[in-house]
Amino acid sequence: MAHSYRRRSRLGALLGAFTAAALAVGGLATTSTANAASAASTAESSTAAVPAHAVTGYWQNFNNGATVQKLADVPDAYDIVAVAFADATATPGAVDFTLDSAGLGGYTEDAFKADVKAKQAAGKSVIISIGGEKGTIQVNDAASAGNFADSVYALMQEYGFDGVDIDLENGLNSTYMSQALKSLAAKAGSGFVLTMAPQTIDMQSTSAEYFKTALAVKDILTVVNMQYYNSGSMLGCDGKVYSQGSVDFLTALACIQLEGGLDPSQVGIGTPASSSAAGSGYVAPSVVNDALDCLTKGTNCGSFKPSKTYPGLRGAMTWSTNWDASSGNAWSSAVGPHVDGL
Repeated sequence: MAHSYRRRSRLGALLGAFTAAALAVGGLATTSTANAASAASTAESSTAAVPAHAVTGYWQNFNNGATVQKLADVPDAYDIVAVAFADATATPGAVDFTLDSAGLGGYTEDAFKADVKAKQAAGKSVIISIGGEKGTIQVNDAASAGNFADSVYALMQEYGFDGVDIDLENGLNSTYMSQALKSLAAKAGSGFVLTMAPQTIDMQSTSAEYFKTALAVKDILTVVNMQYYNSGSMLGCDGKVYSQGSVDFLTALACIQLEGGLDPSQVGIGTPASSSAAGSGYVAPSVVNDALDCLTKGTNCGSFKPSKTYPGLRGAMTWSTNWDASSGNAWSSAVGPHVDGL
């Protein structure tokens, strides 16, 4: 995630690789019996589908100065809780997860698993996030794609996770990541939740590997919550340059995804929960709400106003529930009800 200490900023110089012409969006646009039984079990364990308008929050499995939380401490405003992060193993493409019990004040695995179930019983989804700034998972051939799918599914079975979040910030191969995600979805069944958190540079063009991946798995994709922070200036869908930290940055960049092939229900706005949560790009919760209104209703826009509205927009995301708690849950208290009311 583009979290303050977990990720490096991408400079505006990268923008030169993408021209306004490249952004012209016109015209874009089997498991074994045992696995089938496991998939049915996994699907049944998910108590509720993700709501039409949803709030996603990342929960930190480490202590970096933000409020240390148990999953049970995460406010009900969050519909999807992404556990950050799974770690790479010595096997190419494979990941594992180790609860940082010591860093989280003695939080035990049994308590964590019970909290996952409690969240699900309350209608929430809990997923495992792969990557972060320091995540170096490489899925670049058929073997590593298989290892990825198998290892993530094993974590879903062990901890009860509803799905996976792709937050790979050090490169991604669309061919094999798409293959891995489709394989994982087949194993997991109908309750599978798939989210992504690309950086702004990754969603400037449909020819970018991250964007290509999102489009390739559109049939199983829940939401792309792009990180509208730790970014240089970027092009909007109108070909104009926008600087982070404004409502226009949120709306004009979201427009690229909305017009580039993703369904509005698959687009969310990701922002830091506080100024401490990212190196740059923080906006007040009221600005997030203005952007949501602009995209869904055509109101509270800045200088950029989309040519049409997208009332089905999924919602918003924040890094992180812990930084939100450090600020008295100011982000979720403001954005949560607003998303619910879309």
